[in-house]
Parts: sequence; C-alpha cells; structure tokens
Amino acid sequence: MQTIEKGVLYIVATPIGNLADLSQRAMDVLAQVDWVAAEDTRHSGKLLQHLAINKRLISLHDYNELARAEVLLQQLKNGESGALISDAGTPLISDPGYHLVKRLRDEGVEVRPIPGASALIAALSVAGMPTDRFCFEGFLPAKSQKRLDQLRGLSDETRTLVFYESPHRLIDCLDALIQVFGDQRRIFIAREMTKQYEQFYADSLGGALDYFSLNADRVRGEFVVVLAGADSSEQALDEQAWDRLIHVLLAQSLPVKQIAQIVAEYFSVKKNQVYPRVLELKTE
Repeated sequence: MQTIEKGVLYIVATPIGNLADLSQRAMDVLAQVDWVAAEDTRHSGKLLQHLAINKRLISLHDYNELARAEVLLQQLKNGESGALISDAGTPLISDPGYHLVKRLRDEGVEVRPIPGASALIAALSVAGMPTDRFCFEGFLPAKSQKRLDQLRGLSDETRTLVFYESPHRLIDCLDALIQVFGDQRRIFIAREMTKQYEQFYADSLGGALDYFSLNADRVRGEFVVVLAGADSSEQALDEQAWDRLIHVLLAQSLPVKQIAQIVAEYFSVKKNQVYPRVLELKTE
C-alpha cells in the first residue's frame, strides 16, 4: 500500500472515462491525504463517492488558482498532505495547477506525481503517426482569427501535432486546419476514449470535415485531434514557391517588408518566416 508523507502535494491522474483505469496507488493516496483540490468539486466528488472515499474537497480553477495557491501552501507547510486531481486525466495538461505547483516549488514544498491516464498520450499511442517527436497545442483559441494565426505559426512544423477540441468547435477546428494545411493532410481523431461510445477516425482533413459535418450524432463528447506534421519534401517545394514569388516582387522594386507581407499572406505563413529569405535573395 502506498504510504503518503506529510507536507507533500500529490498530483494524481484520474481516469479519462473508464473508472477501472484508476491505479491502486492513486486510490491509496486519495484515501490518505488530508484534502483533495479539484477544478470541479461536484465532478470529483462523484469519483470519490464511487471509491467510498470521504475527503475535504477544495476548488481550484483558473479564476481562483493564484489566491488558492497561497492557502494550500500554508496548509502543506503546516504538515498537511494534499492531492490535486483534474476532471479527467493528468492534472495541469490543459487544466489548472501550474501556478500552484510553481509556487510550491519556489517555496521548497515537495510535489510528487502519481501517474495514470492522459488523453494526449492515449490518442498518440493508437494514431499510427510518428511519436518520437510531437507538439501538443492543447485547445485552440475560440475566436476564428486567433485560431488561424496560431495554426499558421505551425504551418512548417514537421512534428506530429496534437490538439484537444470540444464538440461545439470541432467543425470550425477542421475548417481552420484545412485553410492552413490543405485538405489532404492526414488526421486521426479520438472521441470519448475508454467510454461506451469510444470512436477512432482516421482520414484526410477533407474527409474528416465531410464525415463529421454529415454525422452530427458523432460530434459529441471530448476529442483529441492528431495531425500529421509537414513533410520535409513538401516544405522544400513551398520554399521554392516562395522564391519564385519573391523574385517577381523584387523585380518590381518593392520594399523588403512589403514583399515579406505579400508572400506571407499568400502562403498563409508568418511574415518573420519569410523576411530573412527576402533579404537573402535581395542581396544575391
């Protein structure tokens, strides 16, 4: 049986769906700590009730984390032990907790992980895409322009890209991905993992948009979107296309900044990616 220590905060991963995925070690820790901090105490209360564990629940979310961190810091310094859990999966991964953990670390308070489920890792493990290097972007911005700007910054990324998405924004997300990466880029979508209606879907971006647009009953639950990274050979072809347009614009004696802006807008990339290449070609 896991024996806890006083004055320690345990970061405890909880199931992403199937309660049988909770480890014995996690249950031991939750049963022994003095309190449990959670983003949604009502949701977490149901989990603890299922485990027949009666603990003091403390809310910790985006709006109270900074203030709550000070309170929990003092409680831990006073010799209490605590656990931080999220609504599902590993805390801090697109969930609150960073400010608390940083504050405790800065004060020399021990923080220890109790590993377990993570939707990010679960989806990657079955996506059939490279996993030696990947880039986790969490939830994309809700506003369309900010979402596009963030994706354009990833247009040359060769690592596998992973996003979390909610059902009411899935279609908008797929549409934005197509605008930036084209409709042929490979995509893998995991829905409701480990739950009764678990689904895995693999296709091109265009195929995924068509499928989920026509199957509204499938646009439910929580989604992990795994996108193939840019092909290095495709990236080289893109740079050749940049050069052709840059040469045309240089021949018209346009300013370097204006050329970089035009090329960036045309190829949906950031201006600072293009600017050095414009300078290089101008001085040749």
